[in-house]
Amino acid sequence: MVLGKVKSLTISFDCLNDSNVPVYSSGDTVSGRVSLEITGEIRVKSLKIHARGHAKVRWTESRNAGSNTAYTQNYTEEVEYFNHKDILIGHERDDDNSEEGLHTIHSGRHEYAFSFELPQTPLATSFEGRHGSVRYWVKAELHRPWLLPVKLKKEFTVFEHIDINTPSLLSPQAGTKEKTLCCWFCTSGPISLSAKIERKGYTPGESIQIFAEIENCSSRVVVPKAAIYQTQAFYAKGKMKEVRQLVANLRGESLSSGKTETWNGKQLKIPPVSPSILDCSIIRVEYSLMVYVDIPGAMDLFLNLPLVIGTIPLHPFGSRTSSVSSQCSMNMNWLGLTLPERPEAPPSYAEVVTEEQRQSSLAPLGACDDFERALPGPLFAYIQEFRFLPPPLYSEIDPNPDQPTDDRPSCPSR
Repeated sequence: MVLGKVKSLTISFDCLNDSNVPVYSSGDTVSGRVSLEITGEIRVKSLKIHARGHAKVRWTESRNAGSNTAYTQNYTEEVEYFNHKDILIGHERDDDNSEEGLHTIHSGRHEYAFSFELPQTPLATSFEGRHGSVRYWVKAELHRPWLLPVKLKKEFTVFEHIDINTPSLLSPQAGTKEKTLCCWFCTSGPISLSAKIERKGYTPGESIQIFAEIENCSSRVVVPKAAIYQTQAFYAKGKMKEVRQLVANLRGESLSSGKTETWNGKQLKIPPVSPSILDCSIIRVEYSLMVYVDIPGAMDLFLNLPLVIGTIPLHPFGSRTSSVSSQCSMNMNWLGLTLPERPEAPPSYAEVVTEEQRQSSLAPLGACDDFERALPGPLFAYIQEFRFLPPPLYSEIDPNPDQPTDDRPSCPSR
């Protein structure tokens, strides 16, 4: 940029991370420098900065007012998060061209530091959508007499952190649905779908493990699939505009009539996407995992499992706890994908009663004359014989298994 004797005007931020990218959160201090490089001496009225953060939505819709009349309806809304101004050189008034109060800057490169604090209240995460955006920026303005101001705007990123280690985001998500196909007067068997995921909260780059069971008792060939969708919702003047985008998807094997497919942790990776926006009054960004069955010639059978894309990844301890509990729940109680562990046999008699204990117990009983006289001979001998023998052997096989009583018809795959 070369305007007169001003060679360049730049803005740089003091980054809080190692990636050298200006990323901040609510309550952080944004600091940086405005650099001014000039080729000769100039006289300046002021050098200002203006920092602002706001969410804004805008879209248009065509309306018909009659047979020959049409007009366009505009929908706009804005939410301001902060508005900060500061003067680095000079004074507030710059609408006149008087020579009073001017500052002289000599040739060379000059840097002017700035700093301001973001509000402590929650801020919406930076976002660029189809019909709206959330933006944060700093603008520098150099005002000189009798010349147009030199302006430069530079954006920075704000993340409103979402910690997926909270209990509500660690809870499993599950659902079950069934659909029966009809063709004129004929009705085929049902198509059933059950699906579950370990938790609700994830971060970009993670893989979602999908546990599902799809059973096809219809006469058609169906295909199980899964997809992650992002839904952008924009609000203005009591109206809503929604945009839905596919983020990632996968496809299972085709299922012919009477077949069943089981997904025992099928993985679907989350690509780099923006976090969920849940606290902005005019823009919401939400995610969902759709597990569905593609049925030719009919409406698909689908399950929608809500997702929250966060910024703070899963802690190792939280990951282990969630994984163990959800795996146990899914594998043993829900889909029955694995058999429960067999019960452990009780300890043997020798492990409990030693030979010394057995002998010491026999002596007092055999020496008790009153007890011996009080019992008939055969009965006393019977007690002596079995008093210290081990219990019957433990068996893991039920000698009298229950007979099945369910005579209901089932799908041929069962």
